[in-house]
Amino acid sequence: MRARFLGKDPESNVGDSPTLFATDRMERKTYITQGWIVTDPEVLADVGPIPEGEAIVEVPEEVLMFYVRRYQEGEH
Repeated sequence: MRARFLGKDPESNVGDSPTLFATDRMERKTYITQGWIVTDPEVLADVGPIPEGEAIVEVPEEVLMFYVRRYQEGEH
């Protein structure tokens, strides 16, 4: 599997940014996001148990717009 850069949070510092990537999986479309690790106890309680091998990360809405742009350009 390979990952293609779609975009990063324009307000983040260099090397420290929420980022969105598209994968080249053939069986289904998937995305990889780099974001801030969620540690807020209230959020973790709202989300519930997180299975081993998984994590939740927070990303700004601006980063998700890179998905919208890809979708609108017909890359789905």
